[in-house]
Amino acid sequence: MTFNALIVEKDDEGKTSASVQAITKDRLPEGNVTVAVEYSTLNYKDGLCLGPGGGLVRNYPHVPGIDFAGTVETSEDSRYKTGDKVILTGWRVGEMYWGGYSQKARVNADWLVPLPEGLTTRQAMAVGTAGFTAMLAIMALEDHGLKPGNGEVLVTGASGGVGSVATAILASFGHEVAAVTGRPEQADYLKSLGATRIVAREEINQTVKRPLEAEVWAGCVDAVGGEMLARVLGQMKYGASVAAVGLAGGAGLPATVIPFLLRGVNLLGIDSVMQPYENRIRAWDLIAKNLPMDKLEVMVHPASLNELPELGRAILKGGVRGRVVVDVNA
Repeated sequence: MTFNALIVEKDDEGKTSASVQAITKDRLPEGNVTVAVEYSTLNYKDGLCLGPGGGLVRNYPHVPGIDFAGTVETSEDSRYKTGDKVILTGWRVGEMYWGGYSQKARVNADWLVPLPEGLTTRQAMAVGTAGFTAMLAIMALEDHGLKPGNGEVLVTGASGGVGSVATAILASFGHEVAAVTGRPEQADYLKSLGATRIVAREEINQTVKRPLEAEVWAGCVDAVGGEMLARVLGQMKYGASVAAVGLAGGAGLPATVIPFLLRGVNLLGIDSVMQPYENRIRAWDLIAKNLPMDKLEVMVHPASLNELPELGRAILKGGVRGRVVVDVNA
């Protein structure tokens, strides 16, 4: 029995190419659970792995896809049995290990979490790594004192995957959301997710000489980093926190320590890859209970395995809005 997988190969000259191929189970990597994958997604890391690899891929041929949801086919681990619905995000799957762009995946049981009640596998991948990261960021902000009514919460890179879900979840929790975007045509989309104000990227992405500005934001989910993050730190309210989830604007941080020392601002690093099991369960349960599914559907763009190479190039250029949900069986 063969099944389809999107395989990236590298030739002797170092050039990569991606194509859908029919393969057999004996090509799958080691693992104690085999999953019949139903849906995966497209993330920025996937765009890198579909192309030259961005330093993420160790060995070729390779199957990208940093997350997936599906049904357990076989299990050698007592925690999972045939027929269980499961989710995988992180753990370097799709980078170091073969990932979800395949109709079957074999993985370590420790990397899985049960699909929470109330979510379908398609909805879980509409959330995906991006939405899971967004929820981790919001959990961290609220654990550090953010409450509805404290003031506006800024979301940078708001029309991307993390930003879109963060905007929707924050709004559903009762927060006022100010969404930053460099694409004015996305204003109506962001307002449909719950944003109460649209902030043009050029208003906030420049470095200023003053380490502190007026106190504006009660919290921030930042997917951009770089100069924008440096600027935002100087605009946070006293004791407020920024959850840093990305570096679309660069890995550098041209900032001073003044916001930390004089305003007690917190900079919270959010990593979704190596999160412990308990935090994963907490995040997915909150997603299932609180993310408005009608708003989630607005973000979704369906895709097949064959469309991924082109979409991978697009996401690296900032040309993908919201969430791409990949039906691996389409």
